[in-house]
Amino acid sequence: MRTEGNTVKKTIDRYRSFRYALILEGIAVGAISGAVVVLFRYLLSYADGLLRSVLDYGRDHSWFVPVWFIILAAAAFVVALLLKWESFISGSGIPQVEGEMIGELDPCWWKVLAAKLGGGLLSLGCGLSLGREGPSIQLGSMAAKGLSRLTGRAKTEEKLLITCGASAGLSAAFNAPIAGVLFSLEEIHKHFSPEVLLSTMAASITADFVSKNVFGLQPVFNFQITKMIPLNAYGHVIVLGVIMGALGVVYNTCLSGTQDLYQKLPCQAAKLIIPFLLAGVFGFTYPYVLGGGHSLVEILTSGEMMLGSLCLLLVLKFFFSMISFGSGAPGGIFLPLLVLGAVIGNIYFSAVGMVSDSLNGLLGNFIILGMAGYFSAIVRAPITGIILISEMTGSYSHLLTLSMVSLAAYVVPDLVHCAPVYDQLLHRLLSRLNPDKMSPTTGEKVLVEGMVFHGSEAEGRKVSEIQWPRTCLLVSLMRGEAEFVPGGETKFAAGDKILVLCDETVQGELHRVLQAVCETVKMGRKV
Repeated sequence: MRTEGNTVKKTIDRYRSFRYALILEGIAVGAISGAVVVLFRYLLSYADGLLRSVLDYGRDHSWFVPVWFIILAAAAFVVALLLKWESFISGSGIPQVEGEMIGELDPCWWKVLAAKLGGGLLSLGCGLSLGREGPSIQLGSMAAKGLSRLTGRAKTEEKLLITCGASAGLSAAFNAPIAGVLFSLEEIHKHFSPEVLLSTMAASITADFVSKNVFGLQPVFNFQITKMIPLNAYGHVIVLGVIMGALGVVYNTCLSGTQDLYQKLPCQAAKLIIPFLLAGVFGFTYPYVLGGGHSLVEILTSGEMMLGSLCLLLVLKFFFSMISFGSGAPGGIFLPLLVLGAVIGNIYFSAVGMVSDSLNGLLGNFIILGMAGYFSAIVRAPITGIILISEMTGSYSHLLTLSMVSLAAYVVPDLVHCAPVYDQLLHRLLSRLNPDKMSPTTGEKVLVEGMVFHGSEAEGRKVSEIQWPRTCLLVSLMRGEAEFVPGGETKFAAGDKILVLCDETVQGELHRVLQAVCETVKMGRKV
């Protein structure tokens, strides 16, 4: 008991005193995770150039075409072996990071780093319609976890460092430090606190500095949008947002259906061979759909593609993205869905242009509106989407219209109860995992943060009236600037920040209780 008591005391004391130490640790995580992601990004740029050279050679030398398909089949087999060696590299990696944050998963950090780096390079390098951001976030998180394990950090501190790594990963992948911070808070950690904010800012800014020393100061999308949407055209922004919301529901539904279909195939190699061979077919027939589509966005802004070509591009890119991600190949959905949003925005602009000239000169505006709206509808992290698009385009002049389209796009899937894509993927991941894949039991104590929302079940209730998981203890309650230790008769108020000490084994259950009782608004509840 004395040893356990000392461990608990050490955990709480460390939590109260490490705010500024976390800034230094965030800088260290940003440098390490940023370097890993920059290496990944650099190798991907080399692989992309190599892919273009290979496809050009195959078009000029027909004998090489079957050779390339054999190479693609071999690459699919290698990726299948990597997935068998470390299954947690499947897909984007963001659900895996979220699962670790709630205590449900505990992958081996070095195996994920090695396998994700190799599998991601093969999948994206061969032309699958996948993005670099998901792997970058997972690589950044695992690099941070490795630092934590090598320096003997406690579990509570390790989770903060993992959040820092996720922030650094997105920052280095897209030269978007503010979006990196917001995504890690909005999607990964799901709580705002000074400790998390300061450390993730330090990590994200450091990773961005590392990235810009390699790739330069230019934003990811090198096009300028100087014209503002006139106020009399704001109705189009709302309409586009509603369309994006509906199409976001289609995206999430199709993604789930595609994964269900893939489950019927006998083995991982059979699943992967489909997108890899399709990448070969599209490479020689319609290369626009290959890869994440970074260069495609800049082609769209030129306005050279006609409405029919845009519709064909949308259908094929959507189809290939579903096939690529549904197979379980290591790669993300951020960039492909942003590209799809850009195509939809372009289609809307072109369709309106056929009947009216009210949107003349606003093509670039509707491309970024499409990107932000589609991201908000699918991921349901609108603030991250708004800032991400602003940073990727190097302009903050369009925050009002980006906010309007994101809000409209968010509401539609929320009304029809369509789950956000990463929640959907995490639920699927946890439901199919074997017990031995779950987080192992160590007996270590973990501190978990929660917030009491306005209108939640906990608001106005006593601490003793909440059904807490076993081995949980409320050790702190922050109300405004005041902090005190709550008792059983303490009543929760909206805005209270609580700190719960629990055994690592019930961390996942505690997160679910906090979400259901403290962080879910109960409409019509009387307090």
